[in-house]
Amino acid sequence: MKLRRLSTRDPGFQDSLERLTRFEPGESPEVREAVRAILADVRARGDAAVLDYARRFDGVKARSLAELEIPAEEMQAALRSIPRQTGDALKVAHGRIRAFHEKQLQESWDYTEPDGTKLGQRVTPLERVGLYVPGGKAAYPSSVLMNAVPAKVAGVRLVVMVSPNPDKLVLAAAALAGVDRVLAIGGAQAVAALAYGTQSVPRVDKIVGPGNVYVAEAKRQVFGQVGIDMIAGPSEILVIADGRTPADWVAMDLFSQAEHDEDAQAILLSPDRNYLDSVASAIERLIGDMPRRQTIAASLEARGALIETRDLDEACALANRIAPEHLEISVVNPEALIPKIRNAGAIFLGRCSSEAIGDYCAGPNHVLPTAGTARFSSPLGVYDFQKRTSIVSVSKAGATSLGKVASTLAEGEGLSAHARSAEMRFK
Repeated sequence: MKLRRLSTRDPGFQDSLERLTRFEPGESPEVREAVRAILADVRARGDAAVLDYARRFDGVKARSLAELEIPAEEMQAALRSIPRQTGDALKVAHGRIRAFHEKQLQESWDYTEPDGTKLGQRVTPLERVGLYVPGGKAAYPSSVLMNAVPAKVAGVRLVVMVSPNPDKLVLAAAALAGVDRVLAIGGAQAVAALAYGTQSVPRVDKIVGPGNVYVAEAKRQVFGQVGIDMIAGPSEILVIADGRTPADWVAMDLFSQAEHDEDAQAILLSPDRNYLDSVASAIERLIGDMPRRQTIAASLEARGALIETRDLDEACALANRIAPEHLEISVVNPEALIPKIRNAGAIFLGRCSSEAIGDYCAGPNHVLPTAGTARFSSPLGVYDFQKRTSIVSVSKAGATSLGKVASTLAEGEGLSAHARSAEMRFK
């Protein structure tokens, strides 16, 4: 396998890094138009359209959408029926994720000024949230927990999960997380049902969760009708290493993201050239035993790299430029580098902090900004399921003093009704 080797001392390194880290998903006109047609059809025909697409794409035999709703009893039965070790692991992960997200809860606040004017902020949960969980060949109970738990901690009254052919593990996670309704539907038609509402599917305020290109495009097109979490790109990991972490560990950490798909990105930064050689050797030695070795190899060859930096400070500067989804700082004193890092979805400190633990059970959310968007966005959290409303209660004295200020500014903007509205309170 040919793995890209770069050095910050190389002429043209900056251009090479730009080409390596730039990800521009090919927006297919065919996908865009197909999704637009599905959305319009579901908006017009409701349940009937969703059922038609479920029959066509997912092979369901149901006569009505009601038949595709999973009863709460079935979710609880799934939780009881999975292997005990798996159930215990799910419960540990759920408890840790909930405990972390409970610390994110925002509260309402206010203050009163000397003249009696009262100002504040009221924090309230969203009413209804839709959660998309991929189905088919893979099961993603961790995705259920990471999306549903913060919603429930925030106080969301109704969480509706859609997933084509959800298996017992996904249903067990839904039962643990407190998902209120589950419908065995998927694709752009499920996103449309959540965004617009149908006879059987309630219209939600926000849609979260990953999916294929049709689901991502559907979320993009319904944004504005409802909120969405993000349009996620391929998984990413960036490792900064000082050369003392076992090479096999770092190689496997790179594999852990590369195995997602061929577009995933795994990059190692280190000032130690010999260590980069050791990691390259470990990759060659270990990849043959990986069940998803073809995907890993394709990802590493297309978008992976081992990069020699001048020092750890330069590695941190590169990390800020790349703004990775996951950043592992595998050095002697990782805390010393934290002040140097500004852009990352999640930071894993120290040799024992594998990104895989963060994916499942550390506690922080694994729904993270990708494709450089960590420069301006954050992990999914409780705050994504809460909204803030400003509270303004102006006293009689405040209506005079503030009214004069408002009137002056309104006249300056040529908005005389604004000015008169303020003046009427004190003239």
